[in-house]
Amino acid sequence: MPTNKKTKPKPSKSRAPVTKTARSTAKTKAAKPAATGAKPARVKAPAVAPAPKVKASSVPPRATVIARIDVGFGNALYVRGEGAGLSWDKGLVMNCVNDDEWQISLGQTDTPVALKFLINDLTWSAGPDFTVVPGVSITVTPEF
Repeated sequence: MPTNKKTKPKPSKSRAPVTKTARSTAKTKAAKPAATGAKPARVKAPAVAPAPKVKASSVPPRATVIARIDVGFGNALYVRGEGAGLSWDKGLVMNCVNDDEWQISLGQTDTPVALKFLINDLTWSAGPDFTVVPGVSITVTPEF
């Protein structure tokens, strides 16, 4: 009797050989079905960075005073007053910005400043005292 041998089919040449990696990835686990009545997974909201804290400035503001007056060649304009480093006894010289414009930046203060102008720190301006609020720039025309 003839013997029938079972022959193995030959793989076709068009197929790529299966590697161990391909075999392991080919096997996937089936996802487990969700249990009934189970709570859904909590999704965390994205973290929000807190707003940066604005530090209140502990440094009091300065006041700027501009005087529009021509005091004549060779003369200087001074200011005396109360507050922001001023004194009624001795004046601070103002900076000559233009022929008829003088300017000074007063010291830091939290309170309004009272002041008066003097030519060469000798001749007082006429009228009442001028008042300047911290953080403000004022322009005045003193009279002598």
